[in-house]
Amino acid sequence: MIRTIFWENDAVVMIDQKLLPQEERLLTCRDYREVIAAINDLTVRGAPAIGVAAALGIALGALALDCSGREEFQESMAKICAEFSATRPTARNLFWAIERMKNCLAAGTGSVAEIKAALVAEACLITQEDIAINRRIGRQGRELLHEGDRILTHCNAGALATAGYGTALGVIRAARDEGKALHVFVDETRPVLQGARLTAWELQKEHIPATLITDNMAGFLMHQGKVDLVIVGADRIAANGDVANKIGTYSLAVLAKENGIPFYVAAPLSTIDISLPQGQDIPIEERNDEEVLSFRKERSAPAGIGVYNPAFDITPHRYVTAIVTEEGVIRPPYGHNLQELIYPVDRDVVEND
Repeated sequence: MIRTIFWENDAVVMIDQKLLPQEERLLTCRDYREVIAAINDLTVRGAPAIGVAAALGIALGALALDCSGREEFQESMAKICAEFSATRPTARNLFWAIERMKNCLAAGTGSVAEIKAALVAEACLITQEDIAINRRIGRQGRELLHEGDRILTHCNAGALATAGYGTALGVIRAARDEGKALHVFVDETRPVLQGARLTAWELQKEHIPATLITDNMAGFLMHQGKVDLVIVGADRIAANGDVANKIGTYSLAVLAKENGIPFYVAAPLSTIDISLPQGQDIPIEERNDEEVLSFRKERSAPAGIGVYNPAFDITPHRYVTAIVTEEGVIRPPYGHNLQELIYPVDRDVVEND
């Protein structure tokens, strides 16, 4: 299994995704600021992986603090958490993980050293849970895939976007492991080419048949009848089922609807943000112009041209066939079904009332 990010010898170790597929190299971070830099520059990316990175980075920051008093320690930790909160605004898992680490910090009753140990343990637990959750997502979603299916995916929602295994690619892995013969069409995913560089690399590692296409070929493939379903990940899902995911996802969802193709989203419960009523409330990160103007420092556009570079778009829930979570496959009406999933009703209590 691909291990994307993990804790080892009081350091945070991660695959440097900027170098893939040409070079496979592990980056070891011994200062929490290095983890922040890795999140910002896409060394580590993908909502679940960003959440894991934040948890591990906060634990790393805690170990480095030279504070004897709990009050001083708590104040310093609040600043570290705030620094992680300022990295990637769209990814819900980032804030979910920070909230868990803050709760662990608040619950600490022992010495500073004991609280530090508890924070490291919590961050490692988040890492382990992420992999287990992804495997459950795979098991829940594999029944949506059938023998011979031709699947289109966008960006990278595989092991590299998580601590390991993956969400959308996790569903594909689980179906393949069940013995189903599948073929994956991989959108290159402009402007940073996460599909071409990362998803294609993962699928080759897994010996899953795949074909790389440019983003603007997807509609023609659907029209030709060469795509049976689309499955993608998510960076945040609003209470009504609207989905924030890598820029270009909305276009695929509209094309899938036009061509009568199921459009599935695979994501853990930690990606669902019940506090936001609809997609337009999700903050959309805008990234550096250079991602569009050039690739790996090779300029591809004329100097002085204006650039608009949103990293994500919003897919309205009406285009989403189902959302695959670790607790099951959720279908419309999302407003009711997601709420019930996050805050399940005790039916015995309701019936006795």
